[in-house]
Amino acid sequence: MAATATTPLRRSSRNAHVKAEQGSPSKQAVKVEPNTSRKRVKREQSPATSIPNKKIKTEPSSPSTTTATTSSRKPPKSTVDKAAELQARKLKSFAAYANKSPFPDFKHPTPEECLLAHRILAGLHGDRRRPESVVAPADRAGCGDSPSVLDALVRTILSQNTSDKNSTRAKRSMDAAYGGSDQWDRIAQGGQKKLQEAIQSGGLSVVKSRAILRILEQVHERYGAYSLDHLFQASNDDAMREMLSFQGVGPKTASCVLLFCLRRESFAVDTHVHRITGLLGWRPDAASRDEAHAHLDAMIPDAEKYALHVLLISHGKNCDECKAGGRSVGKCELRRAFRKGKMQGEAGEEVKKEEEEVVKKEKVKTEKKVKTEED
Repeated sequence: MAATATTPLRRSSRNAHVKAEQGSPSKQAVKVEPNTSRKRVKREQSPATSIPNKKIKTEPSSPSTTTATTSSRKPPKSTVDKAAELQARKLKSFAAYANKSPFPDFKHPTPEECLLAHRILAGLHGDRRRPESVVAPADRAGCGDSPSVLDALVRTILSQNTSDKNSTRAKRSMDAAYGGSDQWDRIAQGGQKKLQEAIQSGGLSVVKSRAILRILEQVHERYGAYSLDHLFQASNDDAMREMLSFQGVGPKTASCVLLFCLRRESFAVDTHVHRITGLLGWRPDAASRDEAHAHLDAMIPDAEKYALHVLLISHGKNCDECKAGGRSVGKCELRRAFRKGKMQGEAGEEVKKEEEEVVKKEKVKTEKKVKTEED
């Protein structure tokens, strides 16, 4: 009976609630139950109505705010902007460190160290002297080896980041595709796709073909002909500055053309030279190739630049310990003889004292290691 009696009461309560909802707004606000209201709103609210609410919250309060936000965002840089930025950075770096080291407190190599290294390397690989004249080789691409400055520049670009074998294959393929060497008109008119396919065997054909065509375009725009031979009359700094202004030409490429084609005293730093000069302690360990070029070009005497550049590359290709990926086991004849010469004072008394300190530290380190292993 108790259970039966409660049922009508609940129904009457619901009816009363419905009547209240149909009444005045003020009464409805008082009598609506908070929990029931929240549940009803949640059920009635659809995703379509909730999305605009979220958007309203994220929209700026005024048009001026929208304009300020949009204008503060930097547009992405185009390829042209990036190339111009890189060119400006190259020229700025060259201007800052032309004929001086970016590491003024790093005193190596000394002139005596350069002479010592030259003597040892010449004994290992045969001495190297600058030839009487420059002849463009027919059997290889070379690196700056041409009496034509433009040809020397293109050959050096083909040799970037690849082996002599691959750059030579690329040069021969390019000559075959255009009917001979130095066919600049045909190369410029043939477009990038044809040039890219022709030099593909040399690696990085997309980058190199783009750089070569851009150089040809700029040269013709500036001088009305495909020639850079006016650089034979330019100063070293002016020649370097002009070559660095071209896309795809860095300090190493420009220095090679200066050294081999223009026959000037410049110390180019490729991967072999960068690696071995680091092993010899001729540059800071963290120095980049461009920084190493600026430092070594300022420190190495002019009379030693050609021979040391060529000999260090020869050593880097032939020494098992000094070549790329080589493991140092203490048998490199260059480093052994170089240390011995420094210890005997052949590189000067100051260098001798520095080397003696290095040897002492190495001895202490070895003794500690042996003691640790015994314990």
